[in-house]
Amino acid sequence: MVSDDFIVTPWHVQGEIDYDKLIKRFGTQKISDQLSERIKKIAGDDHFMLRRQIFFSHRDMNKILDEYEKGNKFFLYTGRGPSGHTHIGHLIPWVFAKWLQDKFDVNMYFQLTDDEKFFSKQNLKLEETKKFAFENALDFIALGFKSKNTKIIIDTENIQMLYPIAAEVAKKINFSNIKAVFGFTNDTNIGMIFYTSLQSAPCFIEEKPVLIPLGVDQDPHFRLTRDVAPRIGKPKPALIHNIMMPSLEGPGGKMSASEENTTIYTTDTPEVVKKKINKYAFSGGQPDVAQHRKLGGNPDIDVSYQYLKIFFEPDDMALKKIYDDYKSGKMITGELKAILIEKINDFLKDHQKKREKAREQIDKFLFKDS
Repeated sequence: MVSDDFIVTPWHVQGEIDYDKLIKRFGTQKISDQLSERIKKIAGDDHFMLRRQIFFSHRDMNKILDEYEKGNKFFLYTGRGPSGHTHIGHLIPWVFAKWLQDKFDVNMYFQLTDDEKFFSKQNLKLEETKKFAFENALDFIALGFKSKNTKIIIDTENIQMLYPIAAEVAKKINFSNIKAVFGFTNDTNIGMIFYTSLQSAPCFIEEKPVLIPLGVDQDPHFRLTRDVAPRIGKPKPALIHNIMMPSLEGPGGKMSASEENTTIYTTDTPEVVKKKINKYAFSGGQPDVAQHRKLGGNPDIDVSYQYLKIFFEPDDMALKKIYDDYKSGKMITGELKAILIEKINDFLKDHQKKREKAREQIDKFLFKDS
């Protein structure tokens, strides 16, 4: 979706996103305090990403909860377009999906769209996107999913299962729909034009409603899926959207796997993480220490604080102290960056160990076509 001041599409995010404006333009619903409390009550627990409105928008989340309270389970689905190594922004919907799976005891499907990245990236070969798919799968497994109720779908590996469902969807989407939603032109390859049908397929893999945690930039695909679902006799997929993890360079755009200097990958070493944050992380501080002590900083635009809020500091009291200390000038930018560096490196140390162990487990997670 393009506006005067920001762009949000499945392939490109640019500018400082006004999420309230995006809700109106995408036609989604803001997650109200009432809905957040309802999720908490039914799940029997809370999640900091809900409290802090990292997950801020939805489509039909109430219907999922209505059915669940009647004893009708749903299933979960999310995914990744494997164009490079996983970065920390990709983990947001996966971590939340893990929490949902644990609290509601439901099945999970994770789609790796190696075909779509081959279609959309001129510089990538199909064997490269498939290699990245298997590498990205390790990061997903490392978050603690269990193979008994979690399956990984790789488009080019599982086309036998996906294609009959995708064909049903494709028959109900015409080219004018695709052009209107994505802005495709006569130069767009037909793989991209067909692709939404394949991304829709896991929504209908079970005869149950589906809930999809995802970055809001992916919503346009599922607007089409939701339009098609009743026409093929299926329930509309429900969505719950997270905000974008900003680039290290700050306001404007999102973290991108193709921008190495301003992206923290799950495979980065402690030294690389430290260098990237110290050199590139956008600061909300003053030009010098004296002014900062006097005037204080602006944590609301400071990338280090935003990363702590979005992912790396789940403790609300600890986060509030950091916010207050930075805003008052008691904490300077270098100290804030040091906190983030330590938090990220502690997380990655543990994650990378689990990621290596996942190599031995991956076959148990892969969906097997019958």
